[in-house]
Amino acid sequence: MTQPSRIRRVTRRTAQVLGNTLVVAVLLAGAAYVAVGHMGFERYVITGGSMSGSIEKGSVLFSRAVPVQELAVGDVITYLPPADTGVTNLVTHRITTIDATDEGAALFTTQGDANAKPDPWEFTLDRQTQPVAAFSIPWIGYLFLVLGDRGLRVLVIGVPAAIITVVSLVQVIRALFPGRDDEADTTPTTDDALAPAGA
Repeated sequence: MTQPSRIRRVTRRTAQVLGNTLVVAVLLAGAAYVAVGHMGFERYVITGGSMSGSIEKGSVLFSRAVPVQELAVGDVITYLPPADTGVTNLVTHRITTIDATDEGAALFTTQGDANAKPDPWEFTLDRQTQPVAAFSIPWIGYLFLVLGDRGLRVLVIGVPAAIITVVSLVQVIRALFPGRDDEADTTPTTDDALAPAGA
């Protein structure tokens, strides 16, 4: 086998392995994400660093709903702050105090573990249950953030798929015309062609 042929084979094999590995990783992560959801967990991708040290940015947080009356100081909850705060995204923070309103409803204060001060609002929960953090898996949240962007999704899935397709087509062509590789691999170099017959 000539050096160029060997390099081509190594390149094809490397591209195939990398492509297959990436596709399998995406499929496994997606399957696990869906499977855990069917077990009664709610899933959240952590996009900020306010809970660093406990739940890192890029993690996927799995929470299980519990009755609001069972919430306790120290629980990590994901909720939407009051409308007058101007915060429009979900917040995942730890409960620091639970007081009561004049009507007897639970009044909560929260704080991010990495924040120096509590959140500047108090709030009540108007539903019967509230998701409470159960566990988190680091890093895989970045994968779902990427897959949530159409352009990046095409790049992450489409490029490996294209590589696998091209490699597979090349293998099919070489299987149909095996003589081409044999001829290329057995062609003598200049030195071999000039070597004496008795050498």
